[in-house]
Amino acid sequence: MSTDTRTITVGIDGSRSSLDAADWAAREAQRRRLPLRLLHAGTEPALPGGVFDIDDMDDIDVPAGRTRAALDRAAIELSYAHPALDIIARRTATPAVPALLAAAVEAETLVLGSRGRTGSAGFPVGSVALGVAARADRPVVLVRAGELPEDERVPVVDGSPPSTAPYLPVVLGLDPDASADDLIGYAFDTAAVRSAPLHVVHRWSLPTSTLRPWRHRFPGTTVREHCVDGDPGPRLLEASARAGLLVVGRHTGRGPGRAARSLIRHADCPVAVVPHD
Repeated sequence: MSTDTRTITVGIDGSRSSLDAADWAAREAQRRRLPLRLLHAGTEPALPGGVFDIDDMDDIDVPAGRTRAALDRAAIELSYAHPALDIIARRTATPAVPALLAAAVEAETLVLGSRGRTGSAGFPVGSVALGVAARADRPVVLVRAGELPEDERVPVVDGSPPSTAPYLPVVLGLDPDASADDLIGYAFDTAAVRSAPLHVVHRWSLPTSTLRPWRHRFPGTTVREHCVDGDPGPRLLEASARAGLLVVGRHTGRGPGRAARSLIRHADCPVAVVPHD
């Protein structure tokens, strides 16, 4: 995967899901030692004085009880939660989808929020999130409302801080018939950054040459393969209940297929949609 773009970018619209996505993006930026970019797109008015870089926050006097614009509030909250993180807040009047697609070009990963669960039907994904995930040139991670930091780690049973627990596995859904180096590389890299195992779920037999170079490139990553006879969707959904991230692909120039859209809506963890050839 390309390393010439070096930010984690998250779309902020003031919803609870976008703020939870911003918190996830901040943790990802910290893991990867990258700047975090917050982007508010559209025509919703911001605070008088405009949008600021978080480095200049100490120069801003915000009276107690004053309603803050969503972007400013997110930047301030994240700066307190992650004081060592380089946070840049930006606002544009460009409509959300084109603004986010443009931002994705300059990002290592683009992060968006999805609305919370609605029972057995899963969690709905808005048209903006689906539209961006279907067309972005970079990986797009969709984070459901209510996602917590401890949700991506092994449950703690001995009373130790959740932040010290190991990360849950990264799960990769892989089509053996596709040429998907960008997809595989993203999954291996993400697992390595977290020191997490990588579980690869695929149909039929996977040629040993598919994963061999990635195993050599990431020798510290434990890889487990799960071969499924038939539709891998149910196995991926089951695996997502015990995963920190589910990684699925889509062909460049095309949106996610029916199976990927179902996983996006029903997975029990954040979902990364990665474009590949």
